[in-house]
Amino acid sequence: MGLVERDKAVAGLEGLLTEAVAGRGRVAMITGTVGTGKSELLHTLADRAVDFGALAVTASGAHAERNLPLALLSQLFHDAPLQDRERERAMSLLHEGTVAALAADNRDDNEHIDVQIVHGLCTILLELAERYPLALLVDDVHQADRASVVCLAYLARRARFAPVLVAFTQTEFGRSAEPSWQAELLRPGHGSRVKLTPLTGLGVQQFAAETVGAEVAERLAGQWYQLTGGNPLLVGGLLEDYQTATEETGAAPDEVVVGERYAQAVVSCLRRGDPQLLEVARGVAVLADTEALDRLLRTDAGVVAQAMRALTTAGIFTLGGFRHPVAAAAVLAGFDQDERAELHRRAAVLAYDGGASARVVAEHLLCAKEASEAWGVAALEDAARQALREGQVESAVSYLKLAWRACTDERQKIKIMTTLVRAEWRVNPSSSSSYLPELAGALDKGFLQGSDAVILAKALLWHGQLAEAEVILEHLAATGVDLDPAAAGELAMTRPWLRCSYAPLAQHFRPAPVTVSTVSASRRLEAANALSTVLSATPSESVAGVVERILRSSRLDEMSLDTVESALLTLTYGGHAEQAAPWCDLFIEEAHTRRAPSRQARLSAIRAEVALRLGDLPGAARHARLALEIMPPSSWGVAVGVPLASLVTACTAMGRFEEVAEWLDQPVPETMFQTRYGLHYLHARGRYSMATGHLPLALRDFQKCGELMTTWELDAPGLVAWRTDAAEALLRMGRPDQARRLIEDQLGRCGKDMPRVHGSALRLLAATSQLRHRPMLLRQAADLLQSGADRYEHSRVLVDLTEAYHALGESRRAGMIGRRARALAEECDAQPLLRRLSRDIGWDDKETAAAQPSVTGSAAMLSDAERRVAALAAIGYTNREISDKLYITVSTVEQHLTRIYRKLGVVGRTDLPAHLELDLSATV
Repeated sequence: MGLVERDKAVAGLEGLLTEAVAGRGRVAMITGTVGTGKSELLHTLADRAVDFGALAVTASGAHAERNLPLALLSQLFHDAPLQDRERERAMSLLHEGTVAALAADNRDDNEHIDVQIVHGLCTILLELAERYPLALLVDDVHQADRASVVCLAYLARRARFAPVLVAFTQTEFGRSAEPSWQAELLRPGHGSRVKLTPLTGLGVQQFAAETVGAEVAERLAGQWYQLTGGNPLLVGGLLEDYQTATEETGAAPDEVVVGERYAQAVVSCLRRGDPQLLEVARGVAVLADTEALDRLLRTDAGVVAQAMRALTTAGIFTLGGFRHPVAAAAVLAGFDQDERAELHRRAAVLAYDGGASARVVAEHLLCAKEASEAWGVAALEDAARQALREGQVESAVSYLKLAWRACTDERQKIKIMTTLVRAEWRVNPSSSSSYLPELAGALDKGFLQGSDAVILAKALLWHGQLAEAEVILEHLAATGVDLDPAAAGELAMTRPWLRCSYAPLAQHFRPAPVTVSTVSASRRLEAANALSTVLSATPSESVAGVVERILRSSRLDEMSLDTVESALLTLTYGGHAEQAAPWCDLFIEEAHTRRAPSRQARLSAIRAEVALRLGDLPGAARHARLALEIMPPSSWGVAVGVPLASLVTACTAMGRFEEVAEWLDQPVPETMFQTRYGLHYLHARGRYSMATGHLPLALRDFQKCGELMTTWELDAPGLVAWRTDAAEALLRMGRPDQARRLIEDQLGRCGKDMPRVHGSALRLLAATSQLRHRPMLLRQAADLLQSGADRYEHSRVLVDLTEAYHALGESRRAGMIGRRARALAEECDAQPLLRRLSRDIGWDDKETAAAQPSVTGSAAMLSDAERRVAALAAIGYTNREISDKLYITVSTVEQHLTRIYRKLGVVGRTDLPAHLELDLSATV
């Protein structure tokens, strides 16, 4: 139907009104589904009645008044301009008729009404018509009380030769007002039917064009039609949403906007129709399975089918469901909470009996806020496990909380709680603290055993309750022989994990070795053992390959974070930070995708440590801040030492001392200093104290760090190189002999896979040596740190080398190396190093910029062999030294330099770019 057809309907009714005014009484029945404009058509007729010399008197049926006798007719008399005598008589008759109907035996239908009362009431209206031609307009007659319908039918028959038009509207659903009287009144010559249908696609376009213009209407009419089925009320709602979006954004949207006005229109349609339409719509909003709607609503299947057809015709449904989720949400929002919970409870039963997935059943139980039966608790647990596998942590937590409240079996309740602790740990570890007392009580009663008891112990450790955790772990170790294989495997994996993070406890916890039963458990144990080995001995050459194999086959599913963390830390502490970085980034992204903020925070903390070991100071600070933003310090427990240490160390190296002071003012758990996390914190605090001139405090922190590492048998240089920093503090305090002993001890512990620690130690060894020996040691350190990829430590070595050459009077070499040192320090944003260069060498930024030709882009033209020669020449190596280092002849070096100068357009080695990277892994 289009706008032309609607104009024809209006014209037809106006024709009937013209005949009625001329004394030929007419009856009109306007029908159609909800929202098709019946009421609007009646209102249009009322507005135009005066133009035809008629008086419009209106009334509207309401479901709430269906059992109130003569309620609708009373509206007509209150709206009619009666004389006082007529009004008094009408009110008396209405009162008498109402009392009589209510006193009748059959009160449900209110059929009993005295014929004299009917005649008297109709006579009053007909007498009024003699003075003014009447247009009696009754909206929603299907909602009228039976007594009023009887009177209206009587009036319509008597008005056949009176100046009266009686027009009704009726929705095509449910019980009609009385089909028999309609058939009698609407016979040809006396009555007419006007059927309104939804708008066609073209009708929607014409309708919309009046509001949004022809261009928008033509572009979006098809989508509006699909969302409304042509229902004018729904189309109007979408048009209002479109206009609202246009006003809010200041620009017309390119797409259809489905918002609040559309939702209100859907609810309005449902409330205007038969109550069964709203009931069925609510049922569909709750239960998608339309086959079970009759059982859900406890209604006859035929009535449900009839309502579904009516709702489809009305444009609210399509293919058995809502045309848009906004409509379903609006229907649910207007639902009484208790009624909605009851429907969801029934839906859960139907879904469970029908074999629906555990997630579907669980969602209904969640909305019902109860799961009183054992099958409901089991379904919630299954749904939680599925949600955790899919990364839907919030949903899993909701399912588990309801299952825990509903469960009546104490042992099962404890199992649910431990699963809940694991799930909430992914979001916020501090949330588990409220469960710890109850879990501890369950352990005392013997309800908490095996791997569940390990979960409790780990939670206690995280929150710094080390003594309580130790009691549990010792008990488990003592009774390990009685455990099932899964629990025994959990204990076996706990030993190396404890050794790496809570070393004091590991010495008291030595369960017998067992064979793990799953692939994931095997990976977890292998990763934990690899980390334990790295922290207790010099890492082997194969460790990187082993853990990268583990990482390639790992994903952040329910139990794999321990595996991933252990593998990443093995690479980091084993001197392979550059390999750990991309893996960290990959798993951080996965944690974000899986909506596991605590995992994202913990991985970001590792990424900060990785960035620190690569000399990326801004990156380390950024990742550490992110870790502390995602999960605030109060949620980190004793592990807060890791992100704080990275942030403090990075900011100290960048000279941001005020920010560091604020972070060090943050309270930390005292028990943190009995964990690996405390080692990092002590080291970082010592670095800050040394940078700000508090040397005794710095030395105390470094020595405390070393004392703990030695006691715990974790004295691995790759974990915390405390000897190097303690030696630097001693040097600044004027105690070079003590410093040198520490440095030599450190050098003796450095393997060939630890160039970062080795190079840093050589830098300090140079500081304890005679001036003439320093360049050789510092150049060795520079080579090691170049290959170790730590740009910050490399820049520190080059600054020392610059100062050494300057002190030796070799200004040309000092200038060449100083440019390289400055370039690296700028990359790291190491402001204290930059200030040292400017103060000690006497450079300023303008002079440095002028001394450095813009040849960085041209450096890409160099071959690999030429690049290696140029990099060594740029940091002051002589041709003979380059020859010895690269195993080539001096003549070859000279030839390479000639080509390098020509390609870069420079005069000599003092003009070589400072940003050239040195790679000695290949030969020339």
